Amino acid sequence: MTGWIGISLGDMTGIGPEVTLKALAEEPESEDSRYLLIGDERSTRRLNKRLGLNLPLHPFNDTASPGRFFLHDPLPEPLAADLAPGSPFAARAAIAYLRDGGERCLRRELDALITAPVNKEAILRVGQPFVGQTEFLSQLAATERTAMMLLGQDGLGRWLRVALVTTHIPLKFVSDRLTQAKIESVIELASESCRDLGLARARVGVCGLNPHAGEGGKIGTEELTVIAPAVRAVQQRGIEVSGPIPADTLFYQAYRGDYDAVVAMYHDQGLVPLKMIGFESGVNWTLGLPFVRTSPDHGTAYDIAGQGKANPSSMRAAINLAKQLAPKS
Repeated sequence: MTGWIGISLGDMTGIGPEVTLKALAEEPESEDSRYLLIGDERSTRRLNKRLGLNLPLHPFNDTASPGRFFLHDPLPEPLAADLAPGSPFAARAAIAYLRDGGERCLRRELDALITAPVNKEAILRVGQPFVGQTEFLSQLAATERTAMMLLGQDGLGRWLRVALVTTHIPLKFVSDRLTQAKIESVIELASESCRDLGLARARVGVCGLNPHAGEGGKIGTEELTVIAPAVRAVQQRGIEVSGPIPADTLFYQAYRGDYDAVVAMYHDQGLVPLKMIGFESGVNWTLGLPFVRTSPDHGTAYDIAGQGKANPSSMRAAINLAKQLAPKS
């Protein structure tokens, strides 16, 4: 059976707590997973009641405690009621929840961690160096061999699985950040992810950086100098991979099933097509961590937070993927 799944509730002034509670309310009674929600206890209980979900949220003492849904606040004092969206208090708390969940995974107290959305701008405003939750957890786990993969499917069950070589950096820096070693690592992780998902094959397609994959060096040389050498190197290690392929062609081919995973060179190259087919059900999965970490593929949505309007589909998908990947006891 799947054991303990942690969920850090992220920015308490965003929709993370709402989509978490709604998603857990849809959990079948026959499921045996147990959940530890890490966040502000008082506001989470208040929201649970206001939404009419009435999830039985138990205080967390230890893993031997009876019950299925538990709530733990790692901070000594509760957050003030009715904080403004993007509150610095909520931003600092979000980092504390994330750290607590990651550390519990590293201590093997949790079998997987799901991270609700945080707001990068709010965190940076309080003086906390922060690139993203993926990077934060990678640093916490003391590993650099990680990659962000986004997964989503359309209404007919057609999947895109996209691993990113670079993530949250300005476009003008992408070319300088592309290295053969990094591209090789992401290809390897993408291939491994297909096996972890139980797919019958692991065929990886690699995007070019430039339009038309550089046209043989006429409109960019990164394909010749960095991307193609990386592809050849991992091919020699037995990985089934093709590229560099123009991104506009590759995503069509992947969508029709020719490839099981795509390696994209930068954030929007990979996420625009993925969100076109699976905006509400997309999942973020961090490859290469020593524990399972997934996340819904959306932000804090301050404009609808606390109104009961948030769609829990992406959080539901993140929970399902975490359960699928978590070690079974």
